[in-house]
Amino acid sequence: MLYNLLYPLKDHFGALNLLRYITFRATYAGALSLFICLFLGPLFIKKVRQMALGQNIRDEVPKQHQSKAGIPTMGGILIIAAIVISTILFTDLTNRHVQLGIFVIISFGILGYFDDYVKVRLNKPRGLNKRIKLISQIIFASIVGIILYFYPVNPELKTITNFIFFKNIQIDFRIFYIPFVVLVIILTSNAVNLADGLDGLATGLLGISAGSYAILSYVAGNAKLAGYLNILFVPGSGEMTIFCFALLGACLGFLWFNTFPAQIMMGDTGSLPLGALIGFFAVVIKQEFLLVFVGGVFVIEAITVLLQVIYFHTTRGKRIFRMAPLHHHFELCGWQEPKIVVRFWILGILLAMLAVSTLKIR
Repeated sequence: MLYNLLYPLKDHFGALNLLRYITFRATYAGALSLFICLFLGPLFIKKVRQMALGQNIRDEVPKQHQSKAGIPTMGGILIIAAIVISTILFTDLTNRHVQLGIFVIISFGILGYFDDYVKVRLNKPRGLNKRIKLISQIIFASIVGIILYFYPVNPELKTITNFIFFKNIQIDFRIFYIPFVVLVIILTSNAVNLADGLDGLATGLLGISAGSYAILSYVAGNAKLAGYLNILFVPGSGEMTIFCFALLGACLGFLWFNTFPAQIMMGDTGSLPLGALIGFFAVVIKQEFLLVFVGGVFVIEAITVLLQVIYFHTTRGKRIFRMAPLHHHFELCGWQEPKIVVRFWILGILLAMLAVSTLKIR
């Protein structure tokens, strides 16, 4: 909004020319979202406690998690508010990618809110019916896919994406592009949701992913850099850098209260929309396959759940891991929660560095 309102006045006020730079606006978007979370965090936590919106703990999780019962949840509301406010203020609101990004975070946030509401108010630890939840995700992601397919910013690129490790190789999904977008957004959303099981784990990993995609978005939206690195130049995608910084700042601010021992949990109100947003970033800048590295820990967590379920049913009750997702397995192996979280962060950083390095490897 500030960009749309103030940048046209640059000829009269020279300082406003700074708004043309994505790096300038991204820095301030990140700083603002960080400040919002830090400043409003204590007030928000106090309000949630007064409303008795405490965490419900399922019986099958490790016993030490029972102590987390009653910790304020739905912290995703604070994160979403910080991101949306910062994004609206510092991005170009005429950019279709920005508009769709705001739709993604709000729509999936509403779904996550109702999921948390069922858990807390209706005392159903598993939340919404899985079928209703999945159908809602498919509808929201399909809207994004349909708009990107039928109303693309650049028609020549609408169904094409980059392929990792190899230069000048792109994949054209053609008519299957919409299902592909739906798959990317839903899988990322649910993978982050699965990883949100320890204090600060998902929040820190989301910040790492946001930082990675901030770099990738800036490169994809810069014609010279994209040409030099032989990746697809996606006009308008540079604005996603600002969105990514807003997410990064919000995660850092929220982590102040979410780190062990957590004062508040993001809940599905946060994990579902923020995961979907990471998937959306990947779709916009045509780096969907890099999600395997950028969100590597999320992928690992999701795969362990899938393997556990398949193995359990095929062997009639045997398990590969003591418990899935993987962070619960290490808990049952005797690892302390902070140790698991920090080591998973380190792994996430290493995988993110690998993801960014592929720009040159190609």
